Amino acid sequence: MEFSGAQPTVDLTYSDVFLVPRRSAVTSRLQVDLAPHDGTPATLPLVAANMNSVTGPRIAAVLARRGALGVLPQDLPLQQLDAAIRDVKGQPVLWDTPLVLSPEATVADALRLLPAAAGHGIVVAHGAAPIPVDRIVGVLPATRLATALPDAQLGDLVHRGTPSIDADDIGSERHAFDVITEADVEIVTVVHHGHLVGTLSARSALRATLYRPAVDADGRLAVAAAVGINGDVAAKAKALAAAGVDVLVVDTAHGHQEGMLRALQEVASLGLGLPIVAGNIVTADGVRDLVDAGASILKVGVGPGAMCTTRMMTAVGRPQFSAVLETAQAAAEAGAHVWADGGVRYPRDVALALAAGAASVMVGSWFAGTIEAPGELQRDADGRLFKESWGMASTKAVQARFGRLDAYERARKELFAEGISSSKIYLDPLRPGIEDLLDMITSGVRSSFTYAGAATVPEFHDRALVGLQSAAGYEEGKALPVSW
Repeated sequence: MEFSGAQPTVDLTYSDVFLVPRRSAVTSRLQVDLAPHDGTPATLPLVAANMNSVTGPRIAAVLARRGALGVLPQDLPLQQLDAAIRDVKGQPVLWDTPLVLSPEATVADALRLLPAAAGHGIVVAHGAAPIPVDRIVGVLPATRLATALPDAQLGDLVHRGTPSIDADDIGSERHAFDVITEADVEIVTVVHHGHLVGTLSARSALRATLYRPAVDADGRLAVAAAVGINGDVAAKAKALAAAGVDVLVVDTAHGHQEGMLRALQEVASLGLGLPIVAGNIVTADGVRDLVDAGASILKVGVGPGAMCTTRMMTAVGRPQFSAVLETAQAAAEAGAHVWADGGVRYPRDVALALAAGAASVMVGSWFAGTIEAPGELQRDADGRLFKESWGMASTKAVQARFGRLDAYERARKELFAEGISSSKIYLDPLRPGIEDLLDMITSGVRSSFTYAGAATVPEFHDRALVGLQSAAGYEEGKALPVSW
């Protein structure tokens, strides 16, 4: 990356900069390969943050199916983390994980898991997995939920005889797309050896031609998990590796500290053969110390997150673009990589983080407001759908993290909580699912690459030309609603 014009004299964040177009031989967005090349199985440079309200097994599986990574949070008990990893590993790679409800379940039950959005649906079936074909009642399109009474049972609404495809008969994504469109249905079931193994929509078949899944050496969906720096970190890391985790994230708010260095050395000494991510940091000194202790990827960002109040509470942090730029340069010199953690609100911000040298970009609240994020869908007084989100240093997070302490010790911990304990993250009615956001983000980022004349992430690091702009320049770039 290079600056167009004068070098900056102050630290910058994403809204302070823009990309300048260059002569390009990349003529199509389909020529762009977004693989991060950071030693992880990811084929997209996007990572769902290790926050309780952001990443669970449901969203992690969908992200991996499209090439991104989800990081399961360290606050989960080890048994739950183990189960979540194995859950992701057991989900299908080539088709969607079916959302199965019984015929006795009601529309109200379904709407807590799925909005009335096109392209989604519920398999209505008797029993639990593995479900034989003769126990499948049918598929209920999610759009049908919009016009049904809340207490109506799904078995009374579903259309019998929904088409299905045998997994062995799916010759290509185009073939699956043609079968679905010719049947004039939104979703079909996928069966194998007489049992339900997944679902497929025309949009899913189309996406499979554009994205490459992130998989492990055995062809299973990839997933990351986080550990803190306290307690027996080595034992927890070994347990996660045994469960099949593909990337370990050693995480604490202030990553450039002795406790982190000790924890990293313990994990690195195990020789697990996994990429080790550590953070959070914002300086080149932090990069060098953490790499020396065993990290191969550095998590960069203090204070840019939507749920974070660190900068206002402590004055500590750094504008994110400059933090990524400095740490990425130091990481490259050390043979390591950087994940830019936080502060992205538009696809442009993801592109700028990559331009600054990040291999991948971590996303928190933006992903929290999706169908697949943890938690049930709720409605506000105006009927708008939302999910609850909270910061990982907030009172709510502290209560969950230290719930097993006695009341006195837990109360002492709560005195030092920071961050937002409860916030409504509204679903975008046009992009309610995580894949809808992936489509929007990657489309924008691919275009950024073509403007820079880069076909890969490393090429983008080299060719990105960045300019400085005023606040008015930033506002000029926003689309405004037009009224006549």
